[in-house]
Amino acid sequence: MSVKIAVLVSGGGTNLQALIDAQSRNELGGGEIAAVISSKPGAYALERAAKAAIPGFVIPRKEYATNKDYTVAVVEKLQELQIDLVVLAGCMVIFTEELVKTYPNAIINVHPALIPSFCGEGYYGLRVHEAALRYGVKLSGATVHFVSEECDGGPIIAQKSVAVHEDDTPETLQKRIMEEAEWKLLPEAVALFCQGRITVDGRKVIIK
Repeated sequence: MSVKIAVLVSGGGTNLQALIDAQSRNELGGGEIAAVISSKPGAYALERAAKAAIPGFVIPRKEYATNKDYTVAVVEKLQELQIDLVVLAGCMVIFTEELVKTYPNAIINVHPALIPSFCGEGYYGLRVHEAALRYGVKLSGATVHFVSEECDGGPIIAQKSVAVHEDDTPETLQKRIMEEAEWKLLPEAVALFCQGRITVDGRKVIIK
């Protein structure tokens, strides 16, 4: 029986594409992307889903008064679709506790830095890379982690470092971290989950 995956998106869906490509190579460990849910109508990620014949759904964030109301609506949809694993791929919504309580250690997020550096509230998109360059780090990278109620605070599944170049801009660093780390790590972590090879012990993720 395959693990049913829903990918939550808000924008272009480059990480979604990495998952779709991995699926087409049978590299998701028996997982199947059963749905793509966007918080915005017209997100390019929905076109990527359509091209891959994956059902796409729009639950517009702006139609809900609070993050909690929105989270409840998304959880209802996930349960209706009988989803086993939720992947956040550039989803620009802060979900409330209802999502984590419904899917404990079954929500995976990718963050474009080496957590605990440059993470938490306010650190998203190019802001992460701007902060890393401002600090002068020589290495940055990506982290794939389980989602907990603390923003970017869940148990870490995998990390990969990427060298920072002297002449990097936030845009060049973002591109390199995506290509060298995010697009590799995320499908690998999803496959490990789908193969039942991940155990969580407190903050520690043990991979069998």
